[in-house]
Amino acid sequence: MTVLLDGSLTTPVGSPRYEGANIRTWIGFKHFMYLTEEAILEYFRERGAGAETLYHTYGLGLEIVDHSVSLPATLGVDDKVTAVVEPGKPKPGHGAPFKVKLTVERDGETVTVLTGKIRVALVVLKEAPSDVQPVPSFLEPYTVPEVAALADAAGTPSPAVAESDVPGLLVPAGSNAFLWSWRIPYFYCHFSDRLQHSGYVRAMEEVVDRFLEDRGISIRTMLVERGWIPVVSRARVHMLADALMEETLHTVFTVEEIIKEVMYTATFDTYVYRDGRLVHTATGSIMHGYAVSRGENAGSLAEFDDTTRAALLGGGR
Repeated sequence: MTVLLDGSLTTPVGSPRYEGANIRTWIGFKHFMYLTEEAILEYFRERGAGAETLYHTYGLGLEIVDHSVSLPATLGVDDKVTAVVEPGKPKPGHGAPFKVKLTVERDGETVTVLTGKIRVALVVLKEAPSDVQPVPSFLEPYTVPEVAALADAAGTPSPAVAESDVPGLLVPAGSNAFLWSWRIPYFYCHFSDRLQHSGYVRAMEEVVDRFLEDRGISIRTMLVERGWIPVVSRARVHMLADALMEETLHTVFTVEEIIKEVMYTATFDTYVYRDGRLVHTATGSIMHGYAVSRGENAGSLAEFDDTTRAALLGGGR
């Protein structure tokens, strides 16, 4: 290989994992993003630069550092998914950009279930094999010493703070923010070192669930009492710096806006406390709503009432 971004790839990526069929047989947004990750991994494999080769030959870790998706249609647990990966025009210091589309065959037609953008960085590993070869020239433009070295990654470190002050700094009094702090387990990490992209996606899913329960409108409550099924139409996770195995990840979720009374947008930000400072490790966003599952309005988007609006925006607290 002499060029990485040399053309498109169309490849089957199989069916979503059964784990993702949490409400009826529909698949949640997390597993849409997993399938796009599989497509990107296959793109690199086909060019002789699969994740295992990168690790053992060059001491590099393939890292998805920015991943945004739009979900125009549902995905079922038995759907067979095809991915189309198209490389974009790279910018210096930003990694390798791609566009991804996922499609399924449904009732004799090809249906697009996802469109997205992904950027990949090749991170020099701290614990690489001892006999690695020099990074070839076609991979050098996408290689960085750490995630924070990317051109659009971490900015100025925070001022020195006491660890006891972290909750108050991240969730000031009177804000609509929700804080969930948790220990990063090894099974959310890779390369024996750091939290990987899919770990952040899992964290985004869980912090939404925890936020809704905290506000009195848990997923189960809305399902049982109203027949409202959660739906996600957009999501993004953008890594800014490394978060390391067994560090505490402070995860902040903030609902920002209600759109046309049927969807809400929210931000997702994560931090670790390291060497007396807060390090912003990732940011993201999600657009969330509900579909009606029963009655004469089944299949339509549910319209938020005053109770739901107050819970989402903090007015009921």
